[in-house]
Amino acid sequence: MSGWTAKAPGKFNHCLFVGRPRPEGMHPLVSVMQPLSLADELTLEPAPDGATRDLVICEGVTGPNLAEEALALYRAAGWDGPLQRLTIHKRVPVAAGMGGGSADAAGALRLAAAAAGTPGDSRADEAAPRLGSDVPAALLASRCLVSGIGEQVRRLPLPGPFAVLVLPSQSTLSTPAVYREFDALGLGRSESELTELARALAAASERGDPLPAEFVHNDLQPAALSLRPELEQTLAAAEASGADHVLVSGSGPTVVGLFLGEDGFSRAQMAAAGLRKHYADAIATVTVAPGFAQPNPC
Repeated sequence: MSGWTAKAPGKFNHCLFVGRPRPEGMHPLVSVMQPLSLADELTLEPAPDGATRDLVICEGVTGPNLAEEALALYRAAGWDGPLQRLTIHKRVPVAAGMGGGSADAAGALRLAAAAAGTPGDSRADEAAPRLGSDVPAALLASRCLVSGIGEQVRRLPLPGPFAVLVLPSQSTLSTPAVYREFDALGLGRSESELTELARALAAASERGDPLPAEFVHNDLQPAALSLRPELEQTLAAAEASGADHVLVSGSGPTVVGLFLGEDGFSRAQMAAAGLRKHYADAIATVTVAPGFAQPNPC
C-alpha cells in the first residue's frame, strides 16, 4: 500500500448561536453543523527520501497550515511511523466561514490514524479540540449538535433532503476579527440561553428533518455584515434566486442559500447557473453522510 486518501468536507452552520466570551476569551456556542459534498481532497503517503519531517503541500495557500499541526499533535501522542507527505487539493473556499482549514486538520488526523493502523483511535479525538473549536465536529464528519466551545459534539440523525447554494466572496474575513466585532456590538447570549437552545435544537433535530425556520439563524451575521456591508447584496441575490432560507456561513463572508425538498438540488443548480454572471464561483452542493470522509487506501 502506497498511501491513503480522504475527503475533507466543508461545512455550513445550519444555525449558530454565540455567547459572551468567557474569562479566558473563548466564546461558548450552540450550533448544528452539516458537512457538504464541497470538499478538499487529501492524500497521505510516505515522504520522499531525504525528508527530515512530515511535509504538507497545499498549493495556493500560504502561511501556517492547521493540518501540519494536526500531524504533529498525533505524533506527539505516540505515533512513530515513517515520515509522511500530506497533499491537499483545495475545493472549499479559504477563510470563508466553511471550515476548510478545520476540515483539513480533521482529515489529517483520520489519515494519520489509518496510516498507523488504528482508525478511530483516541489520539485523534484528544488532538481535535486543541486544534480549534470546529475540528471536533469536522472529525466526526456528520451532522451534529455542537456546544461548549466546540468540544461537546453530539451526532444527529441525517436530515431530510435539501441542497445548499454556495456563494463565495472575492474578499475574506478573519474569524477573530468577526468575533471582535460581535463583542463590540454586544450581541453575546447568556450561558443559560445557550443551554435552552441546545435542548430545543436536539429535540427539533431528533427526527432528522431540516431545522424549523425559527432556528435557521447565525448570530455572527450582523458582525460579518458590519465588516462587509456588501454581503447584504449577496444575501438578497441568494433569496431572489429562490432559496428557502439564506444566511452568512459561519464567520463569513460566504453566503449560503438552502433549497429544501426532493427537488432542492435541481433548484440550487439552476440558481447557481443563473448567478454565475455576478458570482463566478457559485456552486450547488448537497449534504453528505459520515462515510463520505472515511480514508481509503490508494
